[in-house]
Amino acid sequence: MQGKKMGGKNSRYISFAIFVAFAVLITVALVSPAKQLEKVPISRVLSEVQAGNVEKITVQGSELSVDLKEAITINDQEVTEVESFKESDTNISQLLTDAGADSSSVVIDAQPEDNSSQIWSGILLGFGPILLFVFILFYFMRQAQGQGNQAMNFGKSKAKLFGSDKKKVNFSDIAGNAESKQDLEEVVEFLKFPKKFEDVGAKIPKGVLLVGSPGTGKTLMARAVAGEAGVPFFSISGSEFVEMFVGVGASRVRDLFSKAKKNAPCIIFIDEIDAVGRKRGSGMGGGHDEREQTLNQILVEMDGFEQGANVIVIAATNRADVLDPALLRPGRFDRRVNINLPDRADREAILKVHFKEKPTDSSVNLDALAAKSAGSSGADLANIANESAIVAARNNRKTITNDDVTEAFERVAIGPERKNKIMSEEEKEMTAYHEAGHALVGHVLPNADPVHKVTIVSRGHTGGVTWSIPERDKSYHSILNFKDKMAVSLGGRIAEKLIYGDDEVTTGAGSDLKNASALARDMIIHQGMGKKLRNIVFNDDGGGMMFDRMVHDRPYSEDTAKIIDEEVKDLFDEAARRAEVVIKANMKSLKAMADKLLEVETLNDKEILALFKDTKLPTAAKL
Repeated sequence: MQGKKMGGKNSRYISFAIFVAFAVLITVALVSPAKQLEKVPISRVLSEVQAGNVEKITVQGSELSVDLKEAITINDQEVTEVESFKESDTNISQLLTDAGADSSSVVIDAQPEDNSSQIWSGILLGFGPILLFVFILFYFMRQAQGQGNQAMNFGKSKAKLFGSDKKKVNFSDIAGNAESKQDLEEVVEFLKFPKKFEDVGAKIPKGVLLVGSPGTGKTLMARAVAGEAGVPFFSISGSEFVEMFVGVGASRVRDLFSKAKKNAPCIIFIDEIDAVGRKRGSGMGGGHDEREQTLNQILVEMDGFEQGANVIVIAATNRADVLDPALLRPGRFDRRVNINLPDRADREAILKVHFKEKPTDSSVNLDALAAKSAGSSGADLANIANESAIVAARNNRKTITNDDVTEAFERVAIGPERKNKIMSEEEKEMTAYHEAGHALVGHVLPNADPVHKVTIVSRGHTGGVTWSIPERDKSYHSILNFKDKMAVSLGGRIAEKLIYGDDEVTTGAGSDLKNASALARDMIIHQGMGKKLRNIVFNDDGGGMMFDRMVHDRPYSEDTAKIIDEEVKDLFDEAARRAEVVIKANMKSLKAMADKLLEVETLNDKEILALFKDTKLPTAAKL
């Protein structure tokens, strides 16, 4: 590989040298003499000789260079040296005699004729076109050779090899995910001590599938396996296999597995394997021969590993449900490791890792940050740590404070503040009542998440934000949880209706209604939480593409679809009624919060509790 690179450099140097030589030839042939003399006719020279003003005449072929004793004026310039020409077969002395000039007082210096310019012109005219042709031919041959190399390498794998020359990642470098690490420690042991398992007839697993949400650290976990085992690590994305030409992806798969076998024991890591491993015949991911041939080749290569090859394929995806069943069967991917979103303890450990190299003061409370960042992935937490450092630097501080961490968390979770967005007094008041409605319903209903913060300062695309955070991580949600959540979503619209009238409600609730609708349909279709359709779920096939649109084959009839629509409407009506009952019973608290928001714009959880200390749950809302 190094020789090929050096050869390419030498070729470029040779091309450059030829070009420079050709440029020098042109310069030497066409450059004019550095000293230019004023040209005069021969008659003027003869008259100056007759006047005794010529000191010396240098003859070089037909050219005459005349040195004068006193300056003469030519073209408004005073010169003491001029240039003239004579006929090639005329003698200068005879010419002076015939003109009656006294040549005895003039020094005549005859010099051989200079033919260098003619020689260079001849070389240029004779060899210039040849050199130019050779240079152009050489250039196009190099281009053709480059194209040929690309064609030869078109079917080669683009996998990147990470070995001992790269910084290794170990399990100790990854916070949290204790269960996933435990599952992968077996893989490390297979790679480090294969004979131990072969002696008892155990086969080394051929594939490990890492399944988890985006940002949970699947790629980092795969690199940790390679780092712990101390083996080479081939990394490639599933999309890099697929090209527009049929057969290229399969060729790259063969080349990748061939390289891996030569470097065994080693790990092949295929990121986003769903790009190439989708169910065949589904019409997704391209649905053409190239993708399916690539998948077929992966299946063949994994099934064709010979005993003792010590090559393990680790693949990562966040859509295991769309993978082809042949890819998931034992003998191909023998292990499935779920990498879940971190719980509170894991979030605190991850935050400590990311804040370890950052200067923080004693006010930073990572435990509190871990508590309120439920649902955040490892990538989200890393982003919060980075944003905290950015906020501190923007405020010209050398250390990160807890205020910086809080602002960074809010920027990541609900978007940056847009204080420059100017609202009229009417809009500001309506926004205050809208957000107060959300907060009031969320505070009063027992199964809603506690309200953490309320602001009427624009964040992201919203005019204001009511931010609720669960007290603890939840694995399960009840029907009452979902119903209270829907009521909170409708609290803003209901507050507008009660304060301004039913015809004065605004588009500010558009996002709330969209979220509530998605939640209601999820309850009915996927969670079996309807009244008429209790314990019945309708799982779709993930959809397909038609004319650039996602289409779904509904697994239920038109009659069932009508019942689903009725169930969704019933949930909306119930949520709206419960929110209205709560707000009417606590109208004084609603107005108190709206007035406070108009005064200070933002309220935290302690200030909210103080404003809502006299609120009550109406009996009619206990549904």
